[in-house]
Amino acid sequence: MSAPPDLPPLVRRALDISRDQGFVSSTRNETGRLLASLAASRTGTMAECGTGCGVGSAWLRSGLRGDARIVTAELDHRLAEAVRVLFDDDGRVEVLQADWTTLRGYAPFSLLFLDVREAKQQGPDLITELVEPGGVVVLDDFTPCEGWPPMYGGRVDNVRQQWLTDPRFTTAEVMVAPDASVLIATRR
Repeated sequence: MSAPPDLPPLVRRALDISRDQGFVSSTRNETGRLLASLAASRTGTMAECGTGCGVGSAWLRSGLRGDARIVTAELDHRLAEAVRVLFDDDGRVEVLQADWTTLRGYAPFSLLFLDVREAKQQGPDLITELVEPGGVVVLDDFTPCEGWPPMYGGRVDNVRQQWLTDPRFTTAEVMVAPDASVLIATRR
């Protein structure tokens, strides 16, 4: 996995860690650019569920402004430690070696990036309490869907349907690449 030359240096370093760790499931650059853009519009505390090798966190950090900060949780000790080293000199990013549910103690968030399958599948019921009113939740790793109800693999995509219809959120599906989309949900 090589990084295009126009990536922020921190993102390049996170992609290097990902390659070195043999971790092939990191935030796509298209999603990362969206995360950086959204982070630039937020204040307060942002969070990521599922740090991996820090690619999503690096994209969020590249958009951070003012005194905003990021807290990110990764269950795998080895990965969490590698990302701690990545952000070692950055007092605005806190890396937790913990289950994603530990983030409850840091909530509410102005932006929450859900990059853990279990967190996505919990649906809005559990996630709502983690996000401040007007806060944004970003869920990635969807395949674009043009019809209703949303389908994936010949079945109704219940996760996507829950988020798109929950009255506590205004949610849109945004295609970031021909084969990838994200959900952006703003808490009402």
